[in-house]
Amino acid sequence: MTRDRLPRVRLRDVAERAGVSTTTVSFVLNERPGTGISVDTRDRVLRAAREMGYRPNAAARSLRTQVTNTIGLISDQIVTDNYGGDLVRGALVTALELDHLLIVVESQDDPEVERRLVGDLLSRQVDGIILATITSDRIGLPGIRHGRTVLLNCTSSHALPAILADELAGGRDAANALLRAGHRRGIYLVGEVAEAVRPARERRRGVAAALGEAGVELEGTIECTWWPESAYDAVSTHLASGEVPRALICLNDRVAFGAYQALADAGLHVPEDVSVVSFDDSELARWLRPQLTSVALPYFDMGRIAVESVLGLSEEWAASQQQEQLVAMPLRERGSIAPPRRP
Repeated sequence: MTRDRLPRVRLRDVAERAGVSTTTVSFVLNERPGTGISVDTRDRVLRAAREMGYRPNAAARSLRTQVTNTIGLISDQIVTDNYGGDLVRGALVTALELDHLLIVVESQDDPEVERRLVGDLLSRQVDGIILATITSDRIGLPGIRHGRTVLLNCTSSHALPAILADELAGGRDAANALLRAGHRRGIYLVGEVAEAVRPARERRRGVAAALGEAGVELEGTIECTWWPESAYDAVSTHLASGEVPRALICLNDRVAFGAYQALADAGLHVPEDVSVVSFDDSELARWLRPQLTSVALPYFDMGRIAVESVLGLSEEWAASQQQEQLVAMPLRERGSIAPPRRP
């Protein structure tokens, strides 16, 4: 079954309704300055266009102006990843506010697919390209040849603007939350700390810096992958050795979830026996009981700034004169931190 298409309203149709020439309609609708068109005529044209539902031909306009009012966002797995949705949402909302259409495509980490997607976007003459990842990795560029390209949550060896979370400051804030509660001993980091992984490296550096400035050292690191099962096993093994931490700094909320379960199975309570602070501020942080204090990933703001930057609208970016723009990670304080238990 086919649908009848409504006839497209043309400039000539608006001109007939308004009683003016098509040139006058074109000048009014394109806001051409210096035409000498009267206010009455202008109002008549705009009213006719509105009543007839006139929509400009975007393709024809882009050929004339070389501006398509579109931005391409290429991601690895952000669209299908629970943690990355706010990156896209922030970009979508901002593009809409700035009268741009955001075209979101996902490569699923396939370099060949990524190159093809880049070619498709360039053939559509997008006004800019945002290349985003969920892993904060250092990446190669898949043949991008566009003057307005911004990296989102990743870096490269090329001199391109990159929007990143301020993981170092986030690590400082996590440690300072424990210091403010009075913790000075028995503080452990929980998670896998790999130098090649930017969030892990920067979070640990921030934690160590804040503790060091207070004359405090980490008691140690409980090594595990960034998943609940691994964290549960690692923390359970540590507790079985007889060492009971006073505070845990978990490298993400999934690790904290596993740590919570291990502490509960050992008869320990959060925060009365062990304080816990984490990173990401995912939904898990609010589901846990007590609710988890967590340093939030500023993904929505990062998506917003990426769109503003690719369109050249970010004043902060222009003022910084830097290739990397670090976005603050807010600390969400909840009920998982308390003063240290008495010896």
